[in-house]
Amino acid sequence: MPYGPRVRIAHVSDCYLPRTGGIESQVRALAMAQVAAGDQVRVITATPGHGGAPTRPEILDGEQLDGIQVHRVSMRLPFDLPIHFRTRTSIVDLLTANTADVVHVHAGVISPFAWGALRATHELGIPTLVTVHSMWGPIARPGFRATYVIGRLSRWGMQVSAVSRSAADLIAAAVPGVGEVLVVPNGIDPSSWQIERMPSDDSELRAVTVMRFAPRKRVIALLRIIELARRSSPGIRLTIIGDGPDRPRAEKFARDHGLSGAVTFTGYLDVDGIKSVFAVSDVFIQPSIKESFGLAALEARSAGLPVLAREGTGTTQFITDGIEGLIASDDAGLAHALVRLARDRQLLNSLCAHNVSTTPAETWPAVLNQVRLGYGAAMDRMGN
Repeated sequence: MPYGPRVRIAHVSDCYLPRTGGIESQVRALAMAQVAAGDQVRVITATPGHGGAPTRPEILDGEQLDGIQVHRVSMRLPFDLPIHFRTRTSIVDLLTANTADVVHVHAGVISPFAWGALRATHELGIPTLVTVHSMWGPIARPGFRATYVIGRLSRWGMQVSAVSRSAADLIAAAVPGVGEVLVVPNGIDPSSWQIERMPSDDSELRAVTVMRFAPRKRVIALLRIIELARRSSPGIRLTIIGDGPDRPRAEKFARDHGLSGAVTFTGYLDVDGIKSVFAVSDVFIQPSIKESFGLAALEARSAGLPVLAREGTGTTQFITDGIEGLIASDDAGLAHALVRLARDRQLLNSLCAHNVSTTPAETWPAVLNQVRLGYGAAMDRMGN
């Protein structure tokens, strides 16, 4: 069955506003882009609203956010955990009262609500696209394999996708027989990240990153990279935008290793704040080795900054070594890349000029087309 105009879409995500994070932000942006394109969109989430867990009538009716109907299948639990003990039943009721042509399930490494929703869509026979927003490494693979065995996604006619080719290949390797894993990348409006760059001092290289201070983002590894790079080029400086549980540890590491004058911790910044830091920066660095996509890196690239990242990550979906930035095989390689750009202003300026003049492929029109292909594949599977 082909994907047509004005499709009724239900997004399912463990987390959504008022929580903020990579998956939440991308689901919101995708839903808004689909509404602008004429589709009828709603979101089903286990995240409570500002008023806490809703009553049952509120679940069925939902609330309006950004012109999108949001249904909260949530419980009053410690830390507002996105879990509900009646996920399947609640979502069956929701999708029965609000018919959808396709359900788009968004999952991370641990997504109990999203995985539970698959049983509901199977029971109702609704075409379903599952998008994995994480890298299925050695730890995650057994969990996904168990989910696949239990859920029998392929037999149920569900189409699996990931946000980058690197992430998709890991899923295919982890789950033999899953079939083709499509790539449905994250999207961006590059024009919203265009900035007027401030002149730089050739005696300094101003690096920036945007991250949540969590172990998988490797903030301590990043500080070690800066420490190593500064041994060869003392003018290298770093600004870290973001917050999280590892921030006190990172600040202590910076103090203990003589980096207090070279590293700035801004805490959380809104979009305008991030853009103001990008305007006075020379390069964006991403140290994570478990990055399934790297939306902050794409935003920085759209602002004209070269991006330094590790090979094998989803960031290589839109950063090619020597064109939009530099790709390193290890942390020492990232340190070397910083030193190289600090000393080679011609290369730095060339990378910047390319990023300023060339629009990335992951724009919303292109991403919506990929999403539609995914929905079409899910519909075809149900038709078979």
